[in-house]
Amino acid sequence: MKIALVGYMASGKTLVAKRIAEEFEIPFVDLDQEIEKTTGQKISELLPVKNGLHFRKIEREALLSVLEQPNFVLSCGGGTPCYYNNMEEINAKSTSFYLQETPKTLADRLKVGKQNRPLVKSIEEDELFEFVAKHLFERRSFYETANYSVRGEDKLEQIIKILKEN
Repeated sequence: MKIALVGYMASGKTLVAKRIAEEFEIPFVDLDQEIEKTTGQKISELLPVKNGLHFRKIEREALLSVLEQPNFVLSCGGGTPCYYNNMEEINAKSTSFYLQETPKTLADRLKVGKQNRPLVKSIEEDELFEFVAKHLFERRSFYETANYSVRGEDKLEQIIKILKEN
């Protein structure tokens, strides 16, 4: 079973992916952690280099490597689907789910741990909603090409139901 979760930062990808992995007893993979493990560097160190393009190349290599594994539940980075033909690869080699959230919910969640998020770390709290709304608008078309979209408080249950039915 190959499952990939996509969506914006703070949409719950990691938490939901871990629970799906437990439910189906298959490996959980966090793409950012894979990148940090293979490079020996933190994402916050890699992202600013060469306007992030260097990071996106490393990210793609890590993604393609994970997609070749026999079983996984993958939590993708928020920007992963938006570069190269990553979303096409994700859809071709796994069952993908877009975890939808409103800009307000995402902004509220990001306020809590924004120091750990390189992309929003320097954004003032009162500007966070606008940033998230604009950024989400730019990325949504990539996310929406996922095989399935789920929203609401019961995303995990929705995904498990879909996976068991197929």
